[in-house]
Amino acid sequence: MAVIHHTTLTPTKLELLTSWLPSRPWYRGGVTEPKLVKAGGFRLDDPRGEVGVEFLVVTDTGGPHPTTYLVPLTYRGAPLEGAEHALVGTMEHGVLGRRWAYDGCHDPVMLAQLSALIEGRAQAQDQNISDVPDREVTASYIGEGPLPTDFTATDDRDGTRLTTPHGATIHMHRVLRPAPDGPSTPGQGTTGHVTGSWQLADGTRARGVLAALRSGPTA
Repeated sequence: MAVIHHTTLTPTKLELLTSWLPSRPWYRGGVTEPKLVKAGGFRLDDPRGEVGVEFLVVTDTGGPHPTTYLVPLTYRGAPLEGAEHALVGTMEHGVLGRRWAYDGCHDPVMLAQLSALIEGRAQAQDQNISDVPDREVTASYIGEGPLPTDFTATDDRDGTRLTTPHGATIHMHRVLRPAPDGPSTPGQGTTGHVTGSWQLADGTRARGVLAALRSGPTA
């Protein structure tokens, strides 16, 4: 169980993302610096209790049309070997000291827990309160056998594709869009998905697909 410390972070998560987001191919903003506000998210527990895993949802209000992004982050007490390319930045935590923040799509702990969430072996946790499940996050899996965890992340304009040598692919939706009226569905051909909710710029709640799994050979 992760313990949520209500303390200071220097720089803040939003400050780190302000400089990091424009470097991503799926970033929709222009040349101006994004103006980010927190819109939601949830956490997953690391069974070893060593790595913080957070799915952070932020909205860029700087452009003519607010854009909401899903940013999975992991927080570590030491650098992750071989993941220099995935480093978002470092922060000073008021309780835990220096923390290294990584794009979670490149962190094996987050990838393992994402598979566990889709399979139903892990429960999404509240973003701000320790030991409280987040009931707004739902997952479904209709595939056969356990999911792999040896994903490789590839970014493009449509988001992040997590692929394995076995053919399974998880599409991480980086730009979030509310689902049409009715249940949130990931589309045909999927064997698993994660859906969740976030707050829109006008204060209302939206719900949509966060990640969609396709099993078997990739196209």
